[in-house]
Amino acid sequence: MDYSAYQTLKAEALEGGILVVSLNRPDKYNAMNMMMMEELNDLWLKLKRDLDTRVVILKGEGEKGFCAGMEVADIIKPATMKNIPAMYDLQLPIGELQINMRNCPQPIICVVHGAAAGAGFSFSIASDIRIIAPDARFSAAYVNVGLAGADMGSSYFLPRIIGTGRAFEYLYTGAWMNAEEAMQLGFASRCVEKDKLLETAMEIAQAIAKKDPLAMKLTKEAVNLNIDAPSLESAIIMENRNQNMMISLLASKIPAK
Repeated sequence: MDYSAYQTLKAEALEGGILVVSLNRPDKYNAMNMMMMEELNDLWLKLKRDLDTRVVILKGEGEKGFCAGMEVADIIKPATMKNIPAMYDLQLPIGELQINMRNCPQPIICVVHGAAAGAGFSFSIASDIRIIAPDARFSAAYVNVGLAGADMGSSYFLPRIIGTGRAFEYLYTGAWMNAEEAMQLGFASRCVEKDKLLETAMEIAQAIAKKDPLAMKLTKEAVNLNIDAPSLESAIIMENRNQNMMISLLASKIPAK
């Protein structure tokens, strides 16, 4: 799969099926403009058909931070703001970013240094694993610019990651969650020095990449579906289906006598 044409993203395919994707607007704090939104949606959709990539590492270029949010002036024009149908059409691809990340079959490891605000916050919560530096901080910044705190999947993902009580606090206030809080709340998996971020993410990615890719796809699918499962029985049915598929796959590899 070719990811070389992107202008706001850098995608580097490494040995072992690991794809490192960088938000590549360091002069703008990696803020998401219209082109980045379109390229990210294209990337996540392409990955659904990419059988060579087993794990994705998502990071931000430059020293400033992961992603400062959305470049509002580039995406939401004054004329669009006054046109409700046009705004509705604009919100669809913005929301699809998180849906496409969740439906991406490969595990996504998000590497965060500095600020992850607004859209950057949403990219981190829609990822499967978060590796952070001590200077990492997160904010549902939408509420700080006059919008609702529930945007770009925040009202779905955050309560499921840290619980509703603390999620309400961050979504209502737009306050920053620092690295220490992120670790205490179970929001992040690891906190390492900034110069160890990629190395740590690579260690986890390599461990995942060594597993059967179908097993990883089924695991991600099961976790995502069972987050919303109405009962334990529903979760078990999904797990049983997955294990039956994997057993059949293993059986097919046993040499016939």
